[in-house]
Amino acid sequence: MKKDTKIYVAGHTGLVGGATVRKLQAIGYSNLVLRTRQELDLLDHDKVKKFFQKEKPEYVVLAAAKVGGIKANMTFPADFLYENLVIQNNIIWSAFESGVKKLLFLGSSCVYPAQAPQPIKEEYLLTGPLEPTNEGYAVAKIAGMKLCEKIYEQHKRTFVSCMPCNIYGPGDNINPETSHVIPALVRRMHEAKEKGLNEVVIWGSGQARREFLFVDDLADALVWLLVNFEEKQFINVGAGTDVTIRELAELIKDVVGFKGDLRFDSTKPDGMKQKLLDVSKLTARGWKATTDIKSGLGEFYTWFKTKVS
Repeated sequence: MKKDTKIYVAGHTGLVGGATVRKLQAIGYSNLVLRTRQELDLLDHDKVKKFFQKEKPEYVVLAAAKVGGIKANMTFPADFLYENLVIQNNIIWSAFESGVKKLLFLGSSCVYPAQAPQPIKEEYLLTGPLEPTNEGYAVAKIAGMKLCEKIYEQHKRTFVSCMPCNIYGPGDNINPETSHVIPALVRRMHEAKEKGLNEVVIWGSGQARREFLFVDDLADALVWLLVNFEEKQFINVGAGTDVTIRELAELIKDVVGFKGDLRFDSTKPDGMKQKLLDVSKLTARGWKATTDIKSGLGEFYTWFKTKVS
């Protein structure tokens, strides 16, 4: 992939898209095509099609999506299903029609069955029922992955997918109503510290296990995949290790400097008991995450404080 190759990063104002742009620019890719939501409504088929016909990017990273934590997914399941189907269909098919050479689609580890064996191998997809709390989002992501796979099969075009685990880092959504677990816990402990509170209540038992990948590590993996990965079968991208939500909360408590107690509300759902990806296929190809979770949390908290001060 030449340094002046035209690359469209969909969702560049978001967590993953923004980190991907930073990574591409840092290593010399200068011909990036970027559009904000105000400049290009990805829910509008005609506008997306015209954009691709005019710009004709050679490569596409599809990081645009409607995302949110467990509460948002449970509250707005139809929105998550519909909007993600529309966004990804508009981009993938317009990319195909306009002659895009390679497209990299980002799935999500929530697409795997709720009772999948751990760690989760790529071949476990569609082998059992999904986790109900994020089923709408998961179904949309599965559809996007399968569309890329079928374009690869039928038209011999390199439309490929990867399956990231939970991502966090600078640029994350910190809205308390829609954020994922790390920014949500960081905000609540930060605010509790500022207010001098003695306790923070956390949803679930604290025993659920989750894998977290620092966003700059994911961006590095995406650029690596964009250059090197040519296979029809999607591939997992993760840290290769997990922690319990209780362990995560204790790490965040230490990073934030909150001195109070943590109380876990077991009347609230945990979601899947464990969600750890098997990343052996990617590791065997030469890529591995380098940021440990405590260092990543420290970087995220430093960024977070600049946004709420």
